[in-house]
Amino acid sequence: QVQLIESGGGLVQAGGSLRLSCAASGRTFSNYAIGWFRQAPRKEREFVARITRSGGRTYYADSVKDRFTISRDNANNTVYLQMNSLKPEDKAVYYCAADPRSPTAVRGVRTSMYDYWGQGTQVTVSS
Repeated sequence: QVQLIESGGGLVQAGGSLRLSCAASGRTFSNYAIGWFRQAPRKEREFVARITRSGGRTYYADSVKDRFTISRDNANNTVYLQMNSLKPEDKAVYYCAADPRSPTAVRGVRTSMYDYWGQGTQVTVSS
């Protein structure tokens, strides 16, 4: 099966930045839409950002819009999440996920749309 591995998490002060990476195996990576989700303790997993198969369309949760940027490098089978102006409420485990069934759809907020998930990377933001 397809494997996804997140990296780049860590500890930053409020207002700082981090760049998360999602490295994927599989020759069909470029055919998938990729989403980022996050989950804080005792909270449901929530949608953060999505990029379509072509990479030309992106979609963001209102809570991160204008602060986070999703991008992809298909040649290296990698998707990135650039996070700027981080807030304490951004603290969570961040997961990337692959959607092979609706790769051209722009809006993709439901976890059920994604068939493959990474194990997550921790992001901590101090106040």
